[in-house]
Amino acid sequence: MSTMITDECINCGVCEPECPNEAISQGEDTFVIDPSLCTECVGFHDTEQCAAVCPVDCCLPDPEIEESEEVLFERAKRLHPAQADRLVLAPETSRFRA
Repeated sequence: MSTMITDECINCGVCEPECPNEAISQGEDTFVIDPSLCTECVGFHDTEQCAAVCPVDCCLPDPEIEESEEVLFERAKRLHPAQADRLVLAPETSRFRA
């Protein structure tokens, strides 16, 4: 799933600089996440950084957009071609592991 920011967002902006894909921006009322850029931090971190830093826990999985870890990882490589060889998809760092 892609991540979304709920209406509980307090516009503190702490999430925006944490996104490795620049998927988070200021929206009309709250910050928003562009799902075409969101990789849920797959390849970069073992947890979603926006959710990790949000003081009101409003960065949540978007139930409308389900994507596999492989799809998210391929997106990360496409968005960061110069870093593609340094991105990591490993079972020990995957939050998708069973």
